[in-house]
Amino acid sequence: MNELLRRLLFLPRQASTLAPQIDALHYAVILTTFAGSALVGLVAVAYVIRYRHRPATPIPLAPDPAQERATRGVEIAGASLLLLLFVVFWVVGFRQFVKLESPPANALIIQVAAKQWMWTFTYPNGRGSKGVLFVPAGRPVRLSMSSRDVIHSFYVPEFRIKKDVIPGRTTEVWFEAREPGAYSVYCAEYCGEGHSTMRASVVALSDSDYALAIERLPPLELELPGPVYREPALAGTAPRERLSLARMGERVATEKGCMRCHTVDGTPHIGPTWLGMYGSVVPLSNGREMLADAAYLTDSMMDPRALIHRGYLPVMPSYQGLLSVPETGAILEYLRVLSKPAAATVNAVERAPLVAPDSPPIRLPSALTDAGSEEMP
Repeated sequence: MNELLRRLLFLPRQASTLAPQIDALHYAVILTTFAGSALVGLVAVAYVIRYRHRPATPIPLAPDPAQERATRGVEIAGASLLLLLFVVFWVVGFRQFVKLESPPANALIIQVAAKQWMWTFTYPNGRGSKGVLFVPAGRPVRLSMSSRDVIHSFYVPEFRIKKDVIPGRTTEVWFEAREPGAYSVYCAEYCGEGHSTMRASVVALSDSDYALAIERLPPLELELPGPVYREPALAGTAPRERLSLARMGERVATEKGCMRCHTVDGTPHIGPTWLGMYGSVVPLSNGREMLADAAYLTDSMMDPRALIHRGYLPVMPSYQGLLSVPETGAILEYLRVLSKPAAATVNAVERAPLVAPDSPPIRLPSALTDAGSEEMP
């Protein structure tokens, strides 16, 4: 039934774990609307036939009390049914919304930067790609997105996800690809004359192929002094490796002066410590509380006086225009790994989320290899 309805409504394939649930609500609304419309139409036809004008039948001058009571009962029953349907659809829709806005704790976080007219993706190992987002199939993926210029919208029809990407802010969306394959990404918010060309692809791979793919990507380009390498413990003992995104975030925070007011060991200073900040509940000076997620932390960097941490003076300057989108993403990744237990923080900062094993070259889906080789070098 699901496949039949999907084809009748010309919906794309259900490529994410959330897609069948979203489509189920869509089917329910469509079928209920069709059933209601058909019922109204049938009743209208029945009334036209039953109460059509007959020349030999006199028109009653006063309404029939019994008929009035029956009519009122039908109206009350119909209104109650509509109210019940509204409440049911609202509850189901709200539950789906909460699920869409609540990524699993083990989701892989990837930074996304939107710019006229391209998508750039940055992975925890400090490498990036343009136009192609590599993800592991069968694993939740959480996208932390921001724009460099105007409002864009990240839309993957086959995943049933769509989220606005706003300059100076961070928005998030998550999904889990059900199987390996290539899926189209569109910008669903008009962003200028090149809007229709702002496309990308999500390439879902097995865990081993994903690890190989992100290791072979070029490193993220940040305007940092010195090479973005991790030096070996002893000179000549091992080849130098590129810094992870979290280590880049540490370097950016140091160069931009963040460490003059914040600490990473839990010690209070001019500003709140970054240790354990990400994902915690922050008390505000206005008496409210906020979850320190990527959106709140980005707002705190760009407009620090809007939501002031209770117990601290509003002395932090705005970093709007001083931090690029990749730099903001790197700092967010650094804050995220600082929220992990101490034993796991060093490993999380140093390593990519998956270690690439020895395996044959990756064979990408044909949609991405029409113009070149089918193997990724």
